[in-house]
Amino acid sequence: MSNKRLIHGFHALNARLWQNPKSLIEIYLAGGRQDARAKAVQDKAEEEGVRIHLVDKARIDSLTGNARHQGVAAWIDASFAFVSLDDVLDNLNEPPLLLILDGVTDPHNLGACLRVADAMGAHAVIAPKDRSANINATVSKVACGAAEVIPYITVTNLARTLRELKERGIWIAGTTMETDTDLFHFEQTGPLAWVMGAEGEGMRRLTREHCDVLVSIPMFGSVESLNVSVSSGIVLAESRRQRVIKG
Repeated sequence: MSNKRLIHGFHALNARLWQNPKSLIEIYLAGGRQDARAKAVQDKAEEEGVRIHLVDKARIDSLTGNARHQGVAAWIDASFAFVSLDDVLDNLNEPPLLLILDGVTDPHNLGACLRVADAMGAHAVIAPKDRSANINATVSKVACGAAEVIPYITVTNLARTLRELKERGIWIAGTTMETDTDLFHFEQTGPLAWVMGAEGEGMRRLTREHCDVLVSIPMFGSVESLNVSVSSGIVLAESRRQRVIKG
């Protein structure tokens, strides 16, 4: 199965088991666990007809490459959760709020970005296929379940996708320190897509040229830069704050 993927940890598993159980192929649970979390997984898996194997911890260590798996791992059919960008945008009941990652290749950063995007109610995370991390067990673990629920859409041509978003009336906002427009004085309650550049490199020139506006994150301390997931959390939180205030 080409779309078969391993996930581990209770956050990632529970997101699948309770929201998309048909995507689960089989679950591996450490046989010595008798706690409430393990019992809930066993009961829900039986209810949904998902095969569950009670194994020793060494088997799960081997499956996950000795990751911090909490005694649980599962194989999933990743294609089950596929949705297109059109699917997302055509079924919203509020203005779109999107996060675009231009060249984020570190799985830990991607997982953290997915986590903050889900927390702040972003409707999808978009990335180019050829310069981005793929969803894997590390991403799912760091995302704490968000990788299983928020659409992560990879596109062949990011510049073309940005043009298509503009045609739908979605404003494209890039982040940079080289601008006079700052985050807290930028009205962002309408359809909006935030573009975050790669770690250390920033946005590519062509991506930057497709932005409608460039916005800086005000810095009040001694540090000069922020991790991409922290920056994503800050801009998305401000977007959500303005929407809440507007009502």
